[in-house]
Formats: sequence, structure tokens, C-alpha cells
Amino acid sequence: MTNDPTDHEFSEGQGFDDPYDPFDIDPELDPESDAVDPVDSHVLADRLDEANIAGDEVDAGALLEVGLEYVRINRHEQATDAFKRAARYADDDRVTQEAWVNKGVAHAELEEYDAAIGAYREAIDIDAESEHAATAETNLAYALWEFGRTEEALEHAERAVEIDPRFGQAWYNRGFFLNERGLAEDALTAFDNAVRLGYRSADLLEEKAIALERIGEDERAEEVAEEAEQLRTSNEQELIDEELQE
Repeated sequence: MTNDPTDHEFSEGQGFDDPYDPFDIDPELDPESDAVDPVDSHVLADRLDEANIAGDEVDAGALLEVGLEYVRINRHEQATDAFKRAARYADDDRVTQEAWVNKGVAHAELEEYDAAIGAYREAIDIDAESEHAATAETNLAYALWEFGRTEEALEHAERAVEIDPRFGQAWYNRGFFLNERGLAEDALTAFDNAVRLGYRSADLLEEKAIALERIGEDERAEEVAEEAEQLRTSNEQELIDEELQE
């Protein structure tokens, strides 16, 4: 059975048609060489952004889509750069917050959990009560858990549910961290809430089976574990079928 909470959520993007021209770099541009740290791989792009691109010329929403496209092709390092620039140039707090959340997820995919934690906190600081804040809180819980800060992880999982009680993934993550602390009955309540809200996964069912076993419901635990295995097999077959269709 898995010991990992669910994957982080990126925001949903709509895709884009053309390259994002304002960030095409002219090879003739030459920043001041004495101002550039040769070990800083991002400084050139940052200086060119500041020197040559006016903020009102940048469509931060389109740049956010660029980052999401990088995510879809597993280019997470490039995605973090795109999300960073989207956050920098956005004049809408919701876009800025979404960019920070997605930047955190891209860092987490690279197992850069310290950077992910920082990005999620930036998102939460913008608006601690928004829909994106709930996502940031539940993702922050995961990153803290990966970073070995398990007590803080549960606090932020609880906070995600408080912000958005209808966020199924947040309920699952809350249940996972409660299960980790041996609070099986409370974990079961969280898992059931997640399912009622439409969030159901093989990982959730496996964790639910663990919780049922801990409270002595062995027969029910076995049934749920079998259900989890069937769902995982079905999901894997769907992925295979999709790859064959491509």
C-alpha cells in the first residue's frame, strides 16, 4: 500500500497557439558582463526581462499557460521559470497566486521541497481565504511532510479543509495525515467526506483499508483493499489504452 498522499494539483490551463514572443531572446542582446554571476543560470533572463520588457506588454495569463504546457511535457525546471515570470508581471492577485501555487508544484515534482514550501507560502500570503489558497495549503502540507515536518503538515491539511470544505482532495490529505498519526477513526471520516465530494482514488482506498484494519474491521478492510487494487489495475489499463491510441 502506498505511503504517499495524492499528487499536487496544478491549475487547469487552456493551452496556447503561438510561442510567447515577448520572451524570445535576441542573441545580440548583451547584459553588462561584470554584473552577471556566471554560476547563476537565471540571471541573464531576469536582466533581459527587466531591461527590455515593459510590464504592460506582458500577458501574465498567457505566460501561465506556457508554464502549464511545460508541465504537460515534464519540463518542470522550465515551468518554474515561466511561473516565476507570470507572478512577477501579473497585475491580478488571482493570477499571481495561481502562478505561485503552480511554481510550488513544479518544484515539488523536481523534489525541491524547500523551494516548493516557499512558493506555497507566497501564494497563501496573497489571499489566505481564496480557492487557490486551499490548494496551496493542501500542497504545502504534502511538501512539509516530504520535508520531514509532519506536525506542520497536518496543521496545513486542516487549514485547507477550513478554507474550502468542499475540496475533496483536501479531505483526503487530511485523512492521510491523521492516519499517519494513528487517528484511524478521524481519518475514516475524512476519507468518507472526500468520496462524498467526488474524490476517489486507489490511494484513498488503500489508506481507508489501513484505517479500517487499525480499528479492527478486518473483513471490511480486506474488501476495500481489493477495491483499491481493482481501481488501480483499471487506471493502469486506461493509461495503456491511451498510449496505444496515440
